Amino acid sequence: MQNELKPQLPTCRFCNNPLAYTFVDLGMQPLCQDHVKPEELNKMEPHYPLRVHVCNRCFLVQIQEYVKPKAIFNDYAYFSSYSDTWLAHAKAYTEQMTERFGLNSDSFVVEIASNDGYLLQYFQSAKIPLLGIEPALNVAQFAIKMKQIPTETKFFGQATARYFKRKYGQADLLIGNNVLAHVPDINDFVKGLKYFLKPGGVITMEFPHLQRLIEENQFDTIYHEHFSYFSFSTVSEIFEFHGLKLWDVEELPTHGGSIRIYGKHNNDESKPVTDRAKELIQRELKLGFKEIDYYDGFKEIVKETKRKILEFLIKAKRENKQIIGYGAPGKGNTLLNYCGVRTDFLDYTVDRNPVKQDNFLPGTLIPIYHTHMIKETKPDYVFILPWNLKDEIIQQHSYIKDWGGKFVVPIPEIRIFD
Repeated sequence: MQNELKPQLPTCRFCNNPLAYTFVDLGMQPLCQDHVKPEELNKMEPHYPLRVHVCNRCFLVQIQEYVKPKAIFNDYAYFSSYSDTWLAHAKAYTEQMTERFGLNSDSFVVEIASNDGYLLQYFQSAKIPLLGIEPALNVAQFAIKMKQIPTETKFFGQATARYFKRKYGQADLLIGNNVLAHVPDINDFVKGLKYFLKPGGVITMEFPHLQRLIEENQFDTIYHEHFSYFSFSTVSEIFEFHGLKLWDVEELPTHGGSIRIYGKHNNDESKPVTDRAKELIQRELKLGFKEIDYYDGFKEIVKETKRKILEFLIKAKRENKQIIGYGAPGKGNTLLNYCGVRTDFLDYTVDRNPVKQDNFLPGTLIPIYHTHMIKETKPDYVFILPWNLKDEIIQQHSYIKDWGGKFVVPIPEIRIFD
């Protein structure tokens, strides 16, 4: 009898270990920011597996690279400046870093994945020399033309770091907010950080914390743009491997629960490891982040969440209630596609970003309108897809209470706000 053919296992993007364990499988999905234009409605949309693995050697949670970053970030629809909450977070960060590290006109600040200049504009106001690095051409051009932020349109890695070092010198502060998860070649990226950082410089990176993803059931933050999902212990191991030490960490409320890591060169003795960095490592170890069994139960929790979301939607529609969405974020598209929610449940969604308006959500083909459509149609329920911004959204659109409308938040479980 011939041996049964078995598919070859993918390997870990950090340690190259075969990936035999599935963390969660969210099915076949389109690219979450690849909005469909009206003239494209009759064309086939490419879908790719959204299957998440966990490495049983380094415990990096990850998806495979099905689409090259250049395809994902070609004509990018996400502009950070459309969130007031995120702008306030960026402003507070710049003030904190300027004071903590004594940044001034002699310093050099660089942000990787600088988007539309949402953060660097505050360093610019303080007259601190800076550079943005943004691979999405349309977003980078906005930063240059509208905010006069000097921006290089390149993907960051070891080769570009060498180029930037020759052209600009090394950075005193090297920033990456919600970029580390977007990097398929994590080793090349961190090597670039090492090369571009001044001997006494500091790296700060922010990204959603894997502990929060698991404990708060944030499965919708998984999509093809996010290649990796980090615990503090695993990201520390990755940086250490490349000659960088994570010496401090902050836990933040952004994006449903993030961490901000602080990195330095291994031989920089001026920055001792803080108690909170040591404590977070110990907490993760106690929770079981270095044991494969810790990751086993998540997939069943996700399935049950899908059932509860559909139960709410089915009941509301049988009562002839109108339900509309708020927002067109990546996380919303993961949730809607996984749950099979289309215009049979959500009539439309709205978004403040004009780049997204008058197009359709990928996969579900739910139309995206301007926010004024809420007042025109007076829906019974507004289903908030960017649930991490729910407080801002509920406050801005509290007028729906005038006709008895209610807000619905799906994660970590269905909740209704009057």
